[in-house]
Amino acid sequence: MTGQLNRVDVTVLPMGWMTRDPGSFPTEVSGSWSPALSPDGRHAAYVSDRSGVPKVWVQPVGSELTFLVDTGEAPVMAVQWSTGGGWLACQLAPGGAPRHEVWLVRPDGSELHQVAGFGSDTADNMRWLPGRSLLAVTENLTRALVIDPVTGERREILAEELISLFDVSPDFSRALIRRGSRGARHIAVRCLETGAEEYVTSGEEAVFGPDGSIWARSDAGEFPVLIRVATTGEVTVVAGSDTAEVESFALTADGHRVAVLWNVRGGTSRISLFPDDAEVPVPGLVASGPSWSTDGSTLTFTAEGPGQPHGTWVFTDGGLSPVSVESRSDRAVVPTLEEFPAHDGTALTGWLFRPAGDQPHPVVLWFHGGPEAQERPGHGALFQSLVDRGIAVFAANVRGSSGFGRTFVNADNGPLRYDAIRDVESCVRHLVGTGVADPARVGVMGRSYGGYLTLAALVTYPELFAVGIDVCGMSNFATFYEHTEPWIAAAAVSKYGDPVTDADLLRDLSPLTRIDRLRAPLMVVHGENDSNVPVIEAEQVVEALRSRGIEHKYLLFRDEGHELLHRHSRAEYLQETVAWLTHHLRAAVPAV
Repeated sequence: MTGQLNRVDVTVLPMGWMTRDPGSFPTEVSGSWSPALSPDGRHAAYVSDRSGVPKVWVQPVGSELTFLVDTGEAPVMAVQWSTGGGWLACQLAPGGAPRHEVWLVRPDGSELHQVAGFGSDTADNMRWLPGRSLLAVTENLTRALVIDPVTGERREILAEELISLFDVSPDFSRALIRRGSRGARHIAVRCLETGAEEYVTSGEEAVFGPDGSIWARSDAGEFPVLIRVATTGEVTVVAGSDTAEVESFALTADGHRVAVLWNVRGGTSRISLFPDDAEVPVPGLVASGPSWSTDGSTLTFTAEGPGQPHGTWVFTDGGLSPVSVESRSDRAVVPTLEEFPAHDGTALTGWLFRPAGDQPHPVVLWFHGGPEAQERPGHGALFQSLVDRGIAVFAANVRGSSGFGRTFVNADNGPLRYDAIRDVESCVRHLVGTGVADPARVGVMGRSYGGYLTLAALVTYPELFAVGIDVCGMSNFATFYEHTEPWIAAAAVSKYGDPVTDADLLRDLSPLTRIDRLRAPLMVVHGENDSNVPVIEAEQVVEALRSRGIEHKYLLFRDEGHELLHRHSRAEYLQETVAWLTHHLRAAVPAV
């Protein structure tokens, strides 16, 4: 069947192919993401949860026919197609936990085997080396490897703390690596013979060009830019802006074209092509994951928007075409971008999903994870479901969020976190002051770091909130550092503080320290297999609320980790969350 995949004149459907029924999935669906193209751009592989669990699918570009690639029971996070076309590299999340495995499989579903992330290890940053069917991965942020899919050889490039491998030169004389913890990472070129390293730039993404140059997303300035470092050392800014960030880029194998994904201030997306000086249409408000076919003929990416799940698209000189795309809901509310000052004058923003009517509404504040993530106007069944019930949602980007420059993303590090907590109060004051929120019916919720911020806000400003939901948030920094994965703990020190030298600060910043101040009914949501924010963070909160007689509910997902990857889990989470918020916010309506 491998030969049939590479043909364009197939008239008989191979066994296992099916016709996709577009627009047939419920609101809990995430859609399709992580697109990867065959070398000639004629077929696309992507991850979709149309079967209920994220799996790998292969589809001819321009056709509705799809083929499910069997990679076992574990959810799939990402897929990449090898340069030579013979392999798909699949990143799996066994148990839904943050620990990842990498498996290789032929595009026809044969020869499935694991190559990285064995045992308790995690494998991340997988990438086929340009022009070679060799796979680069990094295990535990400590071991950089190049894997030969044919021989199975795992060649160790480097073994040190807090590293990640980007690329290796064709002659294996140089490697591009990333070093450092969160918010303090830089790119370096390492001589593999001598071990000598040369600093390139502060940043998170880089690749060798075919001529030996280095292309990198540099965040050395206020806004990330795309730079090219020639073999002579000359640095050229290929793409940059005073108002938008270069979020990522994709370079063709021949180095002749580069696609730049822009994060426009606020969180919308643009895609530009250089040196074409052309714009790629983005069929939605937010795009991600641009990549080229090996021959450079076709660009693929993911796009989404309010009521529009992730969809995969391709762009050629002939224009834009869908691959796996769901219909946008006609009822979806498009948010507006709110801008307002914090207590110290820092400019804050957030996306407001508002029901019809000018009267004050019950409002839920939502806080994203990270904290370096960013709330953007993408697809979210929860927000739309709440708006349908007359509850406004304010998805905030407090200090520490990405997308607003280097100063802003580092403005909550260490002791500056107190200001980020005060930003929650500033959000409430803005919503009440502008007539959006009924001050008696304000709720707060968030996931991961957003769950932490939810707990911190509830114990710092108990008078502001009628209800809360903590989704896999940290409650005690000491136990977080003790029980999280060691590579996660090591990378987090630059953001939160050192668990030993900053113990007093972290204790004061931990919501559990002031849990006796919490008054609002609280729902706690967690995945039992979560090893990023371990389940002890939820158990401590639930026990504290139980012993104090505070109304609460504990929603524990037995087969999930740090993310809810199964659609049945997301459906239950959506139902329980909407019911909890609707009950408690409407219950606060004063009697007439």
